[in-house]
Order: sequence, then C-alpha cells, then structure tokens
Amino acid sequence: MYRTHTCGELTINNVNQSVTLSGWLQRSRDLGGLTFIDLRDRYGITQIVFNMETNALLCNEARKLGREFVISISGIVAERSSKNLKIPTGEIEIIAQKLTVLNQSVIPPFTIEDQSDGGDELRMKYRYLDLRRNPLKNNLQLRHNLSIFTRNYLNDLGFMEIETPYLIKSTPEGARDFVVPSRMNPNQFYALPQSPQTFKQILMVAGYDRYFQIVRCFRDEDLRADRQPEFTQIDCEMSFVEQEDILNIFEGLTRHLFVKVKDTDPGIFPRMTFADAMKYYGCDKPDIRFDMRIADLNELTQNSGFTVFDNAELVAGIAVPGCSEYTRKELDALTEWVKRPQIGATGLVYIKYNADQTLKSSVDKFFDPVSLKQIAEACGGQPGDLVLIMAGKENRTRKAIGELRLEMGNKLGLRNPDVFAPLWVVDFPLLEWDEETNRFYAMHHPFTSPKPEDETLLATDPGKVRANAYDLVINGVEVGGGSIRIHNKQLQREMFSVLGFTDEEAQHQFGFLLNAFEYGAPPHGGIAFGFDRLCSLFGGSESIRDFIAFPKNNSGRDMMIDSPSTINAMQLDELYLELKTPKSN
Repeated sequence: MYRTHTCGELTINNVNQSVTLSGWLQRSRDLGGLTFIDLRDRYGITQIVFNMETNALLCNEARKLGREFVISISGIVAERSSKNLKIPTGEIEIIAQKLTVLNQSVIPPFTIEDQSDGGDELRMKYRYLDLRRNPLKNNLQLRHNLSIFTRNYLNDLGFMEIETPYLIKSTPEGARDFVVPSRMNPNQFYALPQSPQTFKQILMVAGYDRYFQIVRCFRDEDLRADRQPEFTQIDCEMSFVEQEDILNIFEGLTRHLFVKVKDTDPGIFPRMTFADAMKYYGCDKPDIRFDMRIADLNELTQNSGFTVFDNAELVAGIAVPGCSEYTRKELDALTEWVKRPQIGATGLVYIKYNADQTLKSSVDKFFDPVSLKQIAEACGGQPGDLVLIMAGKENRTRKAIGELRLEMGNKLGLRNPDVFAPLWVVDFPLLEWDEETNRFYAMHHPFTSPKPEDETLLATDPGKVRANAYDLVINGVEVGGGSIRIHNKQLQREMFSVLGFTDEEAQHQFGFLLNAFEYGAPPHGGIAFGFDRLCSLFGGSESIRDFIAFPKNNSGRDMMIDSPSTINAMQLDELYLELKTPKSN
C-alpha cells in the first residue's frame, strides 16, 4: 500500500494513528539530532520527523534524499510542538518508522515554490514541474470546479451535452483555419473547428432543443496573453427562444458561477447598446467598474481658432478624478503614452480643474476660463479633477481615448480584480465594411439574424442593419457572445448575397445547412463563453495560460514537446504534400 492518507488530510484527530504517505520531497532540514522533511502531494504538505536517537539508520537515509525525490513514509501521527496554523496539517507531524524511495530526481531547473525563480519560457519547457506548484494546481482546480458547476446547472435546465466533430469543412469567413490533409482523399483537407456553430444549428433542426458542450476550438491567428491557437468554449444553443430567453438563462448561469466560486452575487446585469458602448467607453467591451465616461466636445471646442480641434471629426474628453495636481512631467509621460503605436494618437490636451476652482490648460491661448469650465463640466469634471482631451478621426479617437480611460483607471487603482461588473452589450451592427476588399463582412458570423425591424434594410442599406446579437462583458473582457440565428433559407441566402457569395459558392460552402433548413428549422439562438477567459477572470489574472494545463507560447509553440515540428518524408508522400522554402518577409 503506497498510502493510507494524502498529504493534506491528517489533523489533530489522527494523533497516534499508524499511517503511510507518499509524495514528493518539498524541502528538508537537518537539525543535528532531528531531520525534518516536508512531503508534498496534490492535496497538501505534511511534516515528517526522523530522530537520530531512536532510529539513526533511518535518519541517515533521510539525509541522503534530494529535492523532488518520490518517497513513501510510514509512521505514527503526533501532535506538533511548534504548530503551523497556516496549513491544514500544521498541528501534526509524522514520526517516521519506514522510508521507501520510489524514484529519484535530478535537481529541478527552478524551485517548486509558490513564487518560483523560473521564467515563463523555462517553466513552459518543464511544464510537468511547473504544474506541481500550488498556484497552478489551484488554477486547474478552479477550472475543474467551473466545468462541474456549469454542467450541473445546464443539466438541471434540461440541456443535453452532445459532442460535435473535430474534422470538419474549411470555410472562408472568420479567422484562419487550421487545416488537416486527408490521406484517404488525396489533395483534400479537413479543417479544425473555430466553433461548432453549424453543427449546433443542425442539432436544433434535428429537434435537440437544448444543447451544450464544453468544447475545444481552434483558430490560426496571431497570439497574445489572452489568446491560444486552441481554446475551450462553453457552447450552447436553444430552440423556440428569443433574445430575452437567452440573456435570462445565461445571466443565471453566470450568477450561479459567481455564487459557487466567488461567494458573491453581482445582481442583475445592466444592458448597453453597442452604440452607447462606443460613444461613452470607446470600445464594445466597456469596463464599468468605474465611471470616467467619454464626453463628445465638438460643440464646445470647434471654431475656436485651435486648428487641431477645428479640423477634427471628433473632439472627446474624460474627467480623471482627483488628478488636477499632476505635474508637467506626469502630463508629458501621458502624452508620450498616447503617442505609442498601440494607441496611435498625435497628442493630448489637458485642463486642470483645480480644487480652488481656477482652471489651467494647455490651450489657454484659445479658450477663456468660462469656456474651459464648460468643457470640464461637460466631461463630468469637478474641482480637483484633470480633464484629458483627444481629437482626430472619429473611430480612431474614440478607441484611443477609451484606451487612455483604462490606463487612468489602472493608475488610480479603479480596476480592482476582486470587484466584478458584468453587463450585456446588445444591438451590434450586423455587418462591417472593409475598405481593402471593398465588401461587407459579418461582425459576428454569417448565421446571425438581423433584428426583425431592420430586415428590409438588408437589401437597401446593409450598413445600418442591427444584429440580433449580444455579448457578455465582465470587467472590460468579453467572456461570451451569441445571437439569434437565421432559420429561414431565403433570408440566409440573402445574407450570403450581401456578403458577396454567389449562389454556387454559398451552396458549396454551406449547402448542408441550407438543405437542412428545408426540413423545418425552428427559431433558435445561442451563446458561447470563452471558458479559458472565464477561468482567468475568476482567478484574478489577465493571462489565460496559467489556467490551461499545457498552453502554447506567443509563437504558438508547445515548449515542452517542441511542437509544431517537421514530419518525415514518408508521411509527406502519404499525404501528397511536399515541403517548400518559406518566403522571406
């Protein structure tokens, strides 16, 4: 028997019991007459004591052990004289009677501690060691708990978990596909699914009116901290529903997860239109933990003689609370921050609304104190606040000042990860125009239904059509999104036509779905949550990597198994492929 108990379960109630534990040697301490070992497994740490006086041979064996040796210990549970109440087993220790080395270990390349000395790349290369650390273990436990709570909640509401294929057909819309060559079908390829979208719609046609799946998805796109080439979704679809039904059920799921995981109920989620999100926050995923809303200032600032404002499509500002005493050096640093390529602004104008109600600005030459006060108050400014203003092309300016708003929120500590502010963003545009290709693209995907009152605009003014779509945003992060789908074959064909598909192309790409619609497709809609993002949000981290057991790095590589890698010539021949030298940039 390798163990009678885990290293995290023994308490004062087990004193005098004979036990066997197995695990990894976390650390050892040689105090002359006594040697102490901390034995670790997934469940915790237990202190083991070896006594030179009572068993010198065993004590000497213990002193030869190295870090991360896998060992089994048998002994008697005793009450500790020096207790450690920070851990569940801190009131007891094991008086060792038998030691078995199950496996030795070389010295690890970094310390297996909560605060490790290993960098990201090193820890990813030795991920099996990194996963022994408590922070990673706790993150994966959180992920497991979220999946169980989700499954139980949806099961109680009559949802059925159904698996959909991983080898599917490539489609030209959306992000770039990962493709898989077919050996049995020469020169033909599968694609890995970016989502199970069409399959879950077909399940609705088949009569499975409440479907869900915690499913792996794949996108061959540029990566960053909150993106991976393979990721997990909580994917859901329902029949005979309208938008309100979807929002109510999945707001309920989200609140259920908050209660179970964070022991807090965020209450009813507010709703905001896409237009208002862009107007007041500069993005479609606003962080509403703090105010500092964007104000349009065109009427108060243009025709002033200040060319930057007079020639701008948009002049917009925010009032930063309590920052009127910012120094010139701090203001210059903010100006340089907005000029970075990631933000792309050309400059920044400020107004100091001082505590004594005097006003000082970088545009005093063009605006008198009365005008400056009007501008400050239009931004919601109060005495003691700093007003920051940007101007230029409308879309770029809204995005830039939205980023500045978030940066000031960070500086003022207003984006507390322990505070949660969810909301629904609704009424997205159905389509977005791309100047480069001179055509419309679906903002979500081509199966999203237009709002019924906007359907007639699809033929006459597609850019004004609003989508029957919705996103769930928490703390400035989009954690879920979905829509009511098109379930009418003719409307779906019209949508494909607006997107530039010929009838032949639509039939070739999506004929299976259009054909299914001929056999009685019910009204349906759904949503998908980014499960990795949800885990990182509940775990208080901006990165999803530490909530995934085996993540990829920013280049899409698995450092541990060194993937992707080349394959041999025989495999290439079987797949009718040949290697080509990559084109230089």
